[in-house]
Amino acid sequence: MTARQSRLDIIKDIISDKEIGSQEELLSVLAELGHKLTQATLSRDLKLLKVVKGNSPQGKSIYMLPTNQYYQRVREHHVAGTAVRNGFMSIRYTGNLAVIKTRPGYASGLALDIDNAHFAEVIGTIAGDDTIMLALEEGYDRNILEANLRTIVPVYPGSRL
Repeated sequence: MTARQSRLDIIKDIISDKEIGSQEELLSVLAELGHKLTQATLSRDLKLLKVVKGNSPQGKSIYMLPTNQYYQRVREHHVAGTAVRNGFMSIRYTGNLAVIKTRPGYASGLALDIDNAHFAEVIGTIAGDDTIMLALEEGYDRNILEANLRTIVPVYPGSRL
């Protein structure tokens, strides 16, 4: 077995056994086990292993392997180059602002998708962990905005869009 394959196996074991949320955290665990490597090498290894970042059942952002039961759910939500998130919960309006509530950890990804969609009604977004504020153009049409949002926000029973 090559040193690289051995390292890849160790990375898989760590990600399978622990909730690892960052490359720094993974590098630290690897160092504790006597494997010192650079962030660039780790990044290549994670790509080779097809590791994705997703949310644990508790809402923590963690690395996942293809064998993880939540991995397929994360992969399924990548549609036509836009990462569609299931985290959408609701949207409320006041004046030229809209506030979107999401499940914990989903707001920044969804805000990025909204920004990248370049909807004429949206001037910009600000995201927290579970909340997105949309600054809207003067005289925006709510029906057009909601139709546009439906192209990237999955609507499911219990959500309000």
